[in-house]
Formats: sequence, structure tokens, C-alpha cells
Amino acid sequence: MTHALTVDAATMQRRRKFNYAPYLLLGPTVLLLVAFIAYPIATVFYYSLQHYNVTEPWYNGFAGLGNFTQLLFRDSKFWSSLQFTAEWVVGEVSLQLILGLALALVVNETFRGRGLARAIVFAPWAISGVLTTEIWLLIYNPVTGLGKLERLLGLGNGNLAPLATTHGAFLSALVAELWRGIPFFAILLLADLQSVPQELYEAARVDRANVFHRFRYVTLSHLKDAIVLSTLLRAVWEFNNVDLLYTLTGGGPADSTTTLPLYIAQEATISHNFGYGAALTVAAFVILLAFSGLYLRLTRFGQER
Repeated sequence: MTHALTVDAATMQRRRKFNYAPYLLLGPTVLLLVAFIAYPIATVFYYSLQHYNVTEPWYNGFAGLGNFTQLLFRDSKFWSSLQFTAEWVVGEVSLQLILGLALALVVNETFRGRGLARAIVFAPWAISGVLTTEIWLLIYNPVTGLGKLERLLGLGNGNLAPLATTHGAFLSALVAELWRGIPFFAILLLADLQSVPQELYEAARVDRANVFHRFRYVTLSHLKDAIVLSTLLRAVWEFNNVDLLYTLTGGGPADSTTTLPLYIAQEATISHNFGYGAALTVAAFVILLAFSGLYLRLTRFGQER
């Protein structure tokens, strides 16, 4: 009996000492997360099951899986935009990684003017997508840009307009986004390169490893996790790229540069078909979630080398 009273007294004492202050301090942050993240996500999932078109209010109501049936079986633009998105992501991320790694290796070396070289390499990353577009629109301009350069060099009649054709528009957007995206990889990989122990390179030289073997077994081995994480982040960002493509090509010509997020924006903001736009957004979310999980599993991110 005495033991039971002692236990009850200890329990009551612990309850009296319970500190609610940490939970009260976390409360505003939790409310903000619910208001700006959880609620919008739940709203998108809700509207994806609705017919909600501002221009056709008489059709509005519960649609069930009708929007998803339409995008899977009756919407050819969904599949074409998804195909272009895959081509865009693979092309952009692969080239950005290769060129960014090359630049990181260069500016990691000790040479005169290295600080200036690093500033020049990293500068495009500080420029917004819309401003990047304006710069490249001036370059691609047939009158004052490449067309004028063509006339000055005597290479043609000065009618060069790379944004006027489907292949030209794709390559033009690819180059513009490369200019902005390469510094992302250069910055992250340079930071990781500077943490590689020099003793590993010295040991490799003692073992008579050539430059290629030192790069493969020391540099790339150390950069593995950084490369996996940076490529995943960049793939997600390029998948969701809207600003540069919208302002540079508008998804044209003939929808040849329309990515899935750009198609979503067109459905929601131009066609005012919010229900179908929400369904497309959910489809994009599922695709990204599946890709991220599969990519991390295949690359064994975070596991010991």
C-alpha cells in the first residue's frame, strides 16, 4: 500500500513538472505549416476529384476519378508534355552535372585569378529565370542578336531565328537553362571537393595510380553522395521549370516545348479549368514521388561506400 502511494505521488509530481513551454513555442510554426503547406496540398487533392471550371459553372461538382481517366486515356497533350518533360530533365541535368563538375575541378585548382574565375562561374546562379530569359531573348533576336552577328560575319542573310522552329526552340531553351543551372552543380561539388583529404591522392600516387584512376576511385567516390543529392534536387527543379520556358518560348512553337508543369499552368490560369489542373498536379506529384524513391534506392544514397 505504501509502495502504491509512493508511485502515485511520484507520478503526480512528474505531471506537475510537465513543461508546456516548448509546445507553445512550436505552435505558431505548426500553424504556419498547416496553413501554407498542408491545407494547399489537401485542397489540390480535393479539387482533383471535382469538375471545377470557372467558364462552365453548370458542370461543376463531384467528378470522382473522371479527371484522372481523362488525362490517362483521352488527353494526348498530357503524354506529349510528359515526354518532353522527361527529355528536358534528362538533357538538362546530365549536361549541367558534367559541365558543372568540370568547372568545379578547374576552379578547385590553385592559379592566379582563381577568385575572379569563381565569381564569374557562380554569377549566373544569382540571376532569376525571367531575367535570364530577357538576356537570352536579346541574344536570340534575329535583328540585334545572332541575326546581326550572322550578317557581320557574312555567314548568311541575317534571318537566323532559333526560336521560330521546334528543334531550334528546344536547343535555345536548353542552352539558356544550362547557363543558369551549371553554377548550381559547380557550387555544391566544389564545396565537397575541398573536403577530400589530400592524403588519399598522395596514397594513390604512391600506388602509381594515373590521373583517370585517381579521379574515378578518389574524387568520384568521395563526391558520390553530393552528386546523387544534387542531381535529384536539380531533376525536381527542372521538372517543375515554368518561368524560363514560359517567358522564352511560351511552350511553343506548336506546344513543342510545353512541359507538364507548364501545361498545368495553362489549364489553371488560361483555361480556368482548376479541377483538371489539380488532377494534373496530383499526377505530377505521384510521378516525382515515385521517381525520387526509385532514384534514391538505385543509387543507394547515404550508404557507406
